[in-house]
Amino acid sequence: MNKEKLYPIIYHLIIISVGFIMIYPLLWMVAGSFKTLDTALDPSLIPNKLNFENYVQGWQGFGDLTFATFFKNSFIIATVSTIGQIFLSALAAYGFTRLEFPGRKILFGIMIATLLLPRTILRIPQYILFNEIGWIDSFKPIILPRFFPRPFFVFMIVQFLRGISKELDRAAMVDGCTRYGVFFRVLLPTLKPALITSAIFSFYWAWNDFMTPLLYIQSTELYPVSLALQLFSDPNSVTNWGAMFAMGTLSILPVFIIFLFFQRYIVEGVSTSGLKQ
Repeated sequence: MNKEKLYPIIYHLIIISVGFIMIYPLLWMVAGSFKTLDTALDPSLIPNKLNFENYVQGWQGFGDLTFATFFKNSFIIATVSTIGQIFLSALAAYGFTRLEFPGRKILFGIMIATLLLPRTILRIPQYILFNEIGWIDSFKPIILPRFFPRPFFVFMIVQFLRGISKELDRAAMVDGCTRYGVFFRVLLPTLKPALITSAIFSFYWAWNDFMTPLLYIQSTELYPVSLALQLFSDPNSVTNWGAMFAMGTLSILPVFIIFLFFQRYIVEGVSTSGLKQ
């Protein structure tokens, strides 16, 4: 009996310890956003004095640009790319699962194989292409590649669609629906868990992306939040760590709120549950 009681206690202590180690950097950043400049890098998670001036200074931004501009840029990039990517991924998944056409399995296999392709090897040819057509220093080279279907999302939605009976399609077509009507009126509402799960991941990846804006954006007024945060770091003078931590804390709020409200759909979407055939 003693061992039966001891093992769960040890197990939970280990899980709590590992969880604390994983979340400590986040807690340290939040705590640092309330500390003074000389104590911002202290390892303590409890500020000696709450300093809200970091949020005021951080939000003021740089020159005539407040952090509202950077948040607006991030929302434009993440929202537009997410809407296009999820809709077109669902459309592509519908074609792979419901339409019969020559080479369907081969094309699907090629698409899955691209998941093994490192994205870093595409940066040079993409940069050359976008530079030739004059898209550098704009949102276009950031949004356009994300606007089109991503193989990961297409595969996830395909797996979800395979769990939905094709009898629904036939019944809808008997009632006069076209293939587009079947997709928009019957399947799209059923795909809600998979679509929301894909949207959460897509928004998260676009919001946190640093390297892509770093390559293509040159004007400060076009910086997203991920790129604007590094402006606080000045190797030639004193870095304002408190303001950086304050804006870093605000930058995780949109993703945290989205995850908080839609987390139940992630399990449903990943588990690819649906109407069984």
